[in-house]
Amino acid sequence: MIIEQEEKFKDVLSKIEGKINEQSFFNKFLELYPEAWKKHKIMYSKFNKSKQFGQKIPLPKPEVSLRKEIRVWLQKQ
Repeated sequence: MIIEQEEKFKDVLSKIEGKINEQSFFNKFLELYPEAWKKHKIMYSKFNKSKQFGQKIPLPKPEVSLRKEIRVWLQKQ
């Protein structure tokens, strides 16, 4: 899955026009890969529903986790 994500990020980067920042990258990713974004949100929703009552497991919201992945990936470039 990480290799898939890497390829998607490279594709997004090649299609961004103008200044590249986290917000423009995030918006272009959602535009190009709505199915990946949908899967990401569904996994988050399923995980939250599967928690047992009273258990707290910190899990960032989908927007936050994707932005963090983008930020880390952009810093490596």
